[in-house]
Amino acid sequence: MKKLAIYLKGYKKESVLAPAFKLLEALLDLLVPLIVAQIINRGIGNADKGYIVKMFVLMLVLAAIGLGFSITAQFFAAKASVGFASKLRQALFDHIQGLSYTELDTLGTNTLITRMTSDINQIQNGLNLTLRLLLRSPFIVFGAMIMAFTIDVRCALIFVVAIPVLSVVIFGIMIVSIPLFKKVQAALDKVLGIARENLTGVRVIRAFCKEEEEIRDFDEKNIALTKINEFVGRISALMNPATYVLINLATIVLIRQGAIRVSLGGLQQGDVVALYNYMAQLIVELIKLASLIITIDKSIACADRVQSIFEIRSDMAYPETSAKPLTSEYAVAFHNVGFSYKGAGAEAISGIDFAAKKGSTIGIIGGTGSGKSTLVNLIPRFYDATEGTVEVNGADVRSYTEEDLNAGIGVVPQKAVLFKGTVRDNLRWGNENATDEELWEALRTAQAADVVKGKDGELDFELEQNGRNLSGGQKQRLTIARALVKKPEILIMDDSASALDFATDAALRQAVKNLDGSMTVFIVSQRTSSIRSADQILVLDDGNLVGKGTHRELMADCEVYREIYYSQFPEERPANGKEADHE
Repeated sequence: MKKLAIYLKGYKKESVLAPAFKLLEALLDLLVPLIVAQIINRGIGNADKGYIVKMFVLMLVLAAIGLGFSITAQFFAAKASVGFASKLRQALFDHIQGLSYTELDTLGTNTLITRMTSDINQIQNGLNLTLRLLLRSPFIVFGAMIMAFTIDVRCALIFVVAIPVLSVVIFGIMIVSIPLFKKVQAALDKVLGIARENLTGVRVIRAFCKEEEEIRDFDEKNIALTKINEFVGRISALMNPATYVLINLATIVLIRQGAIRVSLGGLQQGDVVALYNYMAQLIVELIKLASLIITIDKSIACADRVQSIFEIRSDMAYPETSAKPLTSEYAVAFHNVGFSYKGAGAEAISGIDFAAKKGSTIGIIGGTGSGKSTLVNLIPRFYDATEGTVEVNGADVRSYTEEDLNAGIGVVPQKAVLFKGTVRDNLRWGNENATDEELWEALRTAQAADVVKGKDGELDFELEQNGRNLSGGQKQRLTIARALVKKPEILIMDDSASALDFATDAALRQAVKNLDGSMTVFIVSQRTSSIRSADQILVLDDGNLVGKGTHRELMADCEVYREIYYSQFPEERPANGKEADHE
């Protein structure tokens, strides 16, 4: 929690004024029992109605002033806690954006969402209550004890014994509770994970009639969360009855001792009432403190979870300035490149060695899990190669700044991702200064112009979150157009035309090939028809590069490529076992 305090820097004044006004309110509360004692001793004892009225009016004035102090304290506490949470959430979001794919894969989306929402909300609530009550309650507790000493030393000793005993109970429960609250938030991660998975995959679940299984799975996770909440709740629930019992015992002893002192003439009746009121304040404040500590326990547990994300440093460092690219005829070159995902037992790809000339088209094909996406993800440095080097324009990708590297590379991901907003807003992710004509040019190349023209508002057509109001093929074409708006030197299309029909796919490839300039295009596909005309085709099998060349060369020399091709065009398989001549 201490490490997160830096986000309170802009709210130092509010963080001081909130508890200060609460302490002023507490000071007024400590004066009330003395006024009540005076009303009893002097007003009622002497039958002085005028004095009673005067003291009553004074109490009303103190109550009004105390209310003003309380409202002011609440204002400053709310301003500080909300501002702190806003800064913390923004900082956490920025930090997450700076993590590499490796860290994001390891952490998982579910826990990151929980920490940005539920955890930070818990921290905000804890901070609000801390600023208002953390100093006020102890101030009242010890203030009541001090005020008791001003009335009668012997009776005040009861406060001296009661307060440490209560503190041991409260802080003992707190120490036990903090680790359990961390487990509660971890269980919440699991519930959120399965809920998110079910909501995003509801169509698949219903298509396979798996509703009952998923409900049972959710129930198991939810019951586990409920059980741990109940367990920690039982421990926390001990606090209130334990403090009540101890305080009531102390109250009984106090009243007995006060009665004896009154009988002996050492105290007046009003003083006993004042002592009882101080003991009552002690009860109220310790109950508040108990509830506060439970909230603080949760906040500390959540703060530790948030801080653990900040402590994760990306293993991908970028230089401050880019190295000057060497003069090279190759846009991309892989030199004996290997890569393994964190925690994986084997390499995803190994020994990859090839070079792509500028302006050429490179096709990448292979079976599922052969490493196609992994390979192209190394070019824009989504991951760092664990072996060998990846070069862009003759220089190691590690020598570029993030901005310089990404500026020249356009990526169309395997899963089409669009954002809520207009078509124009989504396309301008590629180039925020692009004109409408440039947007239409990219749409025509991506075979998406007719799609957009058929929508109300055309470029101003509102897309729902993740493009839910578009078909799969329409989304893919728009993501391709978004990358083309960028006019990159290197375009990576990671199986991004899988939802397109063969005619549209062919028209797209031809349009990309006819673009002006020397754009190097990488096409990852399961279809041999999509990469057949590429200048160079890379064939992957189980992470290894088993073939490299043109379609004709691979049909002659690469068994894996031939099997893929004939599985898609079985009518072309030669009956006599001899390979046909393929152009």
